[in-house]
Amino acid sequence: MFMVLAYLTANVLANLSVAYFGPVSTPINAFLLIAFDLVSRDALHERWNHKNLWLKMALLISTGAIISFVLNQGAGRIAIASLIAFLLTGFTDTVVYQLLKNHSRFLKVNGSNVVSSAVDSIAFPTIAFGSFIPWIVLGQFVAKVFGGYLWSLVLFKGKKRISSN
Repeated sequence: MFMVLAYLTANVLANLSVAYFGPVSTPINAFLLIAFDLVSRDALHERWNHKNLWLKMALLISTGAIISFVLNQGAGRIAIASLIAFLLTGFTDTVVYQLLKNHSRFLKVNGSNVVSSAVDSIAFPTIAFGSFIPWIVLGQFVAKVFGGYLWSLVLFKGKKRISSN
């Protein structure tokens, strides 16, 4: 339950800060909050594997968007962009993670995060801001990949445990 609450908190904080500060906040959010969400979603993927995984992931992502909207209705466009981007990202992440299921946890987590970071980095700002902004896309992608790597070390308690599964 802690991981679900942490995921939702990071998601909502990212959405609300983008609604308040605009595009300039996205690389910082990408590094700290969205990278955390990508890695924590992989941890939840492992826990929920074959136990209504798709339904639970869809509910988790939808709940983050709903909470963001309820807390700040002015963040409606951001919440919708987040919902769509995270649904696309979650699908991509889950597919790649499953394709890598016979590899180490480190490769599953970071390999799926590289691909899903690319999807999210294109989808979210394009929907949220109404146009493709290359510097935002590139900044988010780099921040998510690097931040995701660091969060994978933190959440999976170091390299030894990451590579053991």
